[in-house]
Amino acid sequence: MDCPDFVRNHGYMTQTLTTQQTTTTAPSHHRPKPDEVIRRLERRSFATLATVSPAGRPHAAGVLYELEGDALFINTLASSRKARNIAANPHVGLSIPIRRIPVGPPSSVQFQSTAHLLATDHPTIQSLVTEGKLKSLTSHGELDLPGSVFARIELPKRLLTYGLGMSLVALIKDPLAAAGSVDLGEFDGASA
Repeated sequence: MDCPDFVRNHGYMTQTLTTQQTTTTAPSHHRPKPDEVIRRLERRSFATLATVSPAGRPHAAGVLYELEGDALFINTLASSRKARNIAANPHVGLSIPIRRIPVGPPSSVQFQSTAHLLATDHPTIQSLVTEGKLKSLTSHGELDLPGSVFARIELPKRLLTYGLGMSLVALIKDPLAAAGSVDLGEFDGASA
């Protein structure tokens, strides 16, 4: 089915469409500083996690996370859809909103990675808890909750960004040029 015919036949169009070819310059690719992006991720705690079921059905869920070292951790139940999907297919996507002003759309960091489920008694989890970390994910009894598991999501070397590495004025003036990326291989490990 040709879209213009569909639109015309269903009363959405009363005039003939014409197109003109225009040449535009590709927007610049912003490269925020790695330590600035890491600092912003450390200050946030909410992300949207995307997983895929064994039947190929996508699922997205809001999650709380904590960044520790080179990974993000989330807590969930082993029986949850996201945990079942991760168990079947460890490939995940995350999108993390980075609000810079109280109104308007947030900037963001997004990436694809792999996730691994860890039981609450896994040495990695126990070590982090002993060090006083993962408090926001364990302060409501999650360690004692039957079926509680953690997903460890590795930070890839390259993160995609939107609106970071550019001023708010530039973002507002040209939101179509806000795409960027950051190479964490350049990260010196010291948060600002």
